Amino acid sequence: MTALDSFDIAILRLIQHDNRLPQREIGEAVNLSAPSVQRRIRRMEAEGVIAANVAQVLPEAVGLPLTIIVEVELLSETPAHIDAAKQRFRAAPEVQQCHYVTGEADFVLILAVASMSAYEEFTRRMFFESGNVKKFRTLVSMDRVKYGTALGF
Repeated sequence: MTALDSFDIAILRLIQHDNRLPQREIGEAVNLSAPSVQRRIRRMEAEGVIAANVAQVLPEAVGLPLTIIVEVELLSETPAHIDAAKQRFRAAPEVQQCHYVTGEADFVLILAVASMSAYEEFTRRMFFESGNVKKFRTLVSMDRVKYGTALGF
């Protein structure tokens, strides 16, 4: 991976907030030509610095008004059990984020669900039927204070 210079960082700051900015506008803002901006963006995409170009959708706008944070503790923490849990969480559409963490919990999940009954169904499917969840702790978000993926660098 090529080291990022100040131009790359400036470009990333801009496109994190609006990745549809015309390259000409980006170039003007960072003092580069549009073709140079295009080359840098393509390089950063190819190297995986820019992981995706996606639309952020408000969950409540598509019928998923509940955001639930779940701490999950496994019974067995063998590499095979951890990998199996990662795969299950990765495949579940309710899971918006999954973090394998240190501390008392093994995983922290961020879920978007339609209702508490949908969350109950998720817990039955993912925690009770798996056979390897010791316990889980549920936090229901009352307000999304900050939402987004822009890095503050």
